[in-house]
Amino acid sequence: EPERSRIFGKTVTGMATHIDMKQPILDKNDRLAEENRALFAEKHVFVLNILASPGSGKTSTILATIEALRDEFNIAVIEGDIASSVDSEKIKAQGIAAVQINTGGACHLESDMIKRAVDVLDLDELDLILLENVGNLVCPGENAKVMILSVPEGDDKPLKYPGVFQVSQAVVLNKIDTMPVFNFDQDAFCDHVKQLNPNAPIFPLSATTGQGVEAWA
Repeated sequence: EPERSRIFGKTVTGMATHIDMKQPILDKNDRLAEENRALFAEKHVFVLNILASPGSGKTSTILATIEALRDEFNIAVIEGDIASSVDSEKIKAQGIAAVQINTGGACHLESDMIKRAVDVLDLDELDLILLENVGNLVCPGENAKVMILSVPEGDDKPLKYPGVFQVSQAVVLNKIDTMPVFNFDQDAFCDHVKQLNPNAPIFPLSATTGQGVEAWA
């Protein structure tokens, strides 16, 4: 008896049925990403996509970056979170334009989300947009990706999650002020990163104390 399955209310007869939903979704995202990238180029705005796990210090690093660069560049921030507007309120309190995107459970920002966020910003008045990304490597049309890893997360993360380190144009090692408390081998971490991505500079810093922020900025 042939295998029978129900797909979208219809009976399909055969040994196996495979529907690839991922590729059409990614194709649409890539097309919109190119449109975003073209708009940023037209307006001469540089967009930095900041990736990190929760608790690594994305927002504190963004705030430190703003403080270091605000006299030189006009900056805005796009905040991606599953819920709440806590981080965007911190940015706005510093007098910086911030747009909050709540993904409602999705673990990444997509190109159409960024396009809608950019629509409420005056790109003619901006030089730099810092994008705090809630999740993965889906490309929303940025100029460069930066990965933030904090010392408490451990020096072995490049070995466990190589993909994000391979595609990043720079790596920030945050919370170096906590180094004495944690068993973190900085030399091993840097070696791991360089094996995956020899061209990515590594910036050790502490966003809260300011150590290393100037070199990163």
